[in-house]
Amino acid sequence: MNDNDHKKSDQEWRNILSEEAFRVCRQQGTEAPYSGTLLHNKDTGDYLCTCCQALLFKSENKYDSGCGWPSFDAPVSHDALRYLEDNSQGMQRVEIRCGFCDSHLGHVFPDGPKSTGVRYCVNSVSLIFNNSDLQKT
Repeated sequence: MNDNDHKKSDQEWRNILSEEAFRVCRQQGTEAPYSGTLLHNKDTGDYLCTCCQALLFKSENKYDSGCGWPSFDAPVSHDALRYLEDNSQGMQRVEIRCGFCDSHLGHVFPDGPKSTGVRYCVNSVSLIFNNSDLQKT
């Protein structure tokens, strides 16, 4: 990962990302619930930022929250994410972004499992799944 990965212009991001990934990651959009490719993924591996490939979440922290988006009870580290107040759409929420390139990931809520009490609700399109079994071959 290059330090300049987060310094791209909108046009550079448009050239790299799919239209949906650009809308979600760079324009703070949300993919439709139950539509993401990683929602039901149960494979062992790492979840990386779509934009800069920074490691954000691990499969052992993923769980089925029933909310329609991939959910995690913790990121790989506190520095992996940025937390921003989000008062859009008539709600008070905490937005989560990649701590390295500022890509919009989703939101964090205080209704997670007992292990942490926190649910990181993440758009599938903002993540790349890296299967650890493939890394070993």
